[in-house]
Amino acid sequence: MAKRNVKTLGVLTGGGDCPGLNAVIRAVVKTARTEYGWNAVGVLDGFLGLVEKRTMPLHRTDVSGILTRGGTILGTSNTVDPLHFVKAPGAKPVDITRKVVRNARALGIDALVAIGGDGTMHIAEGLRAAGLEVVGVPKTIDNDLAETDVTFGFDSACQVVSDAIDNLHSTAMSHHRVMVVETMGRYAGWLALVGGLAGGGDIILIPEIPYRLDAVCDGVARRSGLGKRFSIVVVAEGAKPLGGQLIVGRRVEGSPDPIRLGGISGILSTQIEDRTGLETRHVVLGHLQRGGSPTAADRILATRFGAEAVRLVAEGRFGEIVVLRGSEIRAVPIAKAIRRRKTVPLDDPLIRIGRGIGTKFGDEEPSRNKAPARKM
Repeated sequence: MAKRNVKTLGVLTGGGDCPGLNAVIRAVVKTARTEYGWNAVGVLDGFLGLVEKRTMPLHRTDVSGILTRGGTILGTSNTVDPLHFVKAPGAKPVDITRKVVRNARALGIDALVAIGGDGTMHIAEGLRAAGLEVVGVPKTIDNDLAETDVTFGFDSACQVVSDAIDNLHSTAMSHHRVMVVETMGRYAGWLALVGGLAGGGDIILIPEIPYRLDAVCDGVARRSGLGKRFSIVVVAEGAKPLGGQLIVGRRVEGSPDPIRLGGISGILSTQIEDRTGLETRHVVLGHLQRGGSPTAADRILATRFGAEAVRLVAEGRFGEIVVLRGSEIRAVPIAKAIRRRKTVPLDDPLIRIGRGIGTKFGDEEPSRNKAPARKM
């Protein structure tokens, strides 16, 4: 039984897109209409839709058939932040949260389900403080949102990374090359770690373990000297050498997170080839990791998240975000979920398992008895 007089439930997708967004939208709309008899509207292009008062009605027929589709039928934006809104290039950011809340009420939205990562949740918490009834659903391929074991979209992105490495194995073997594969993940190494292990990466470099260039080069040289005439190096975009700096691809002013990482694979590829003499190529997977149809695991998780988010609204539990703990869907305050970034612990079982099967993480002391590198 609803504690609040909800007649219309809004839903928006913020931040970067990923597989599973449409599955959440579908679950939210169908649960709202079927279980509670509420109307549902989609806010277009993330928080920009609330700024510009742009929505679309969502009926069960509108979300039929979207479970398997990647992306979001509502559109999204990762550059619009009502807490620090930039009206024009070069203008000083201003707080327009109260205007956004008024717009939501004018649109007839009684409560909002915000789907997104840490940036979206920071904005959602700000809007909640300004008077908008909000419930969160955690989404990010980076898997770096605290309080949840996993975010939807992560499994699908890991599958893309694993498939890409599978494909690169054959060309690396054929040409006897070192292939450096760059993944997304920002400041967390989950995507490179899980996708890299699933794809059989020989060396995996993540932000949590600063790497030694000598150790990386020694690793591929030793493989070559032992007759393994190719190597796969998986590197997260946020990885950096010991004592070194992050590689920033560009800055997007006005974005909640203006820093865009990227480019480390090209630099590392050149360094490996120069130091070892082994032919080296690099591949940046980029937005391939965000696209495509969600995996079965992400479809189920997204559906569970969406349905539970509606139930939180029905119970009047605003300001909370649904999370996965083990096999159970629970909820915690949004403020708690955004308090810290979830990075890979150095004692994570996957790191221990990786080391046990011979995967290198770039922090090893280079061997004194180096095996000579064969020309690939």
